[in-house]
Amino acid sequence: ISVLSHSNIVKVYDVCLGDRLQYIVMELVDGITLKEYIELQKMLSWKDSILFAAQILSALVHAHENGIVHRDIKPQNILLTSSGTIKVTDFGIAQFIRQSPNDAGRTIGSVHYMSPEQARGDKVDTRADLYSVGILLYEMLTGRLPFDSENPTQVAMMQMNAAAIAPRKLNPDIPAGLEEIIARAIRKNPEERYQSAAEMLAAIEEFKHNPGIVFAYKYTPAAQKPAAAPVPKPVRTTRSEKKGKPRRIKSRWLSILFGITLSIVLGT
Repeated sequence: ISVLSHSNIVKVYDVCLGDRLQYIVMELVDGITLKEYIELQKMLSWKDSILFAAQILSALVHAHENGIVHRDIKPQNILLTSSGTIKVTDFGIAQFIRQSPNDAGRTIGSVHYMSPEQARGDKVDTRADLYSVGILLYEMLTGRLPFDSENPTQVAMMQMNAAAIAPRKLNPDIPAGLEEIIARAIRKNPEERYQSAAEMLAAIEEFKHNPGIVFAYKYTPAAQKPAAAPVPKPVRTTRSEKKGKPRRIKSRWLSILFGITLSIVLGT
């Protein structure tokens, strides 16, 4: 992790992983966690929210370019100084992408900010971090998490399957364009999210310069299974039909049987 050197990432000066002693020497940051700040403010303005999100994304651009996925972006892992500077910390569970090509079956991260693929234990890439940033933006702007429960397993299921309440229903002051950014970041399918931290950061910057912007993102519909062949349903008949049709059928079969019998008699 010492390869990271960025103004929005807490510096790591030394790491010791000895048999008897393990420690990490990090930069001392005078501030509070973003989680504490959200709890104090209850709900952040959209201007403060995008200011913080832009710094987090800037840190992620640097980390991702160095082959590192954080995997546990959450407000408890983000420090806020008195000057408004963001410092992303706790890369303890981050892995080098090139050194861990297969993470299937490992569930890593905090369930309330966890991407659907993390919740399933699938392999994750940089887009998992962008999902977490989307959840964090949602929380800053509404004062609540989109998926919450006292049962972590239930939260994980919600991450995989549930649809979040639109942020503007909880806070009408959120501009439409910013809601679109959140909605794209927290798409269940990684292919429908922003494909890089740089792309999401560019959208944030574009919104910052034009708060009235509407992105009108288009999403590719999920692949659908071929429609099953229709199953024939029994035809319901009226009472009169029930009375009439059997008689006609019975009469027809009697005629056929009579003809067969007659031919047999005549042939003998």
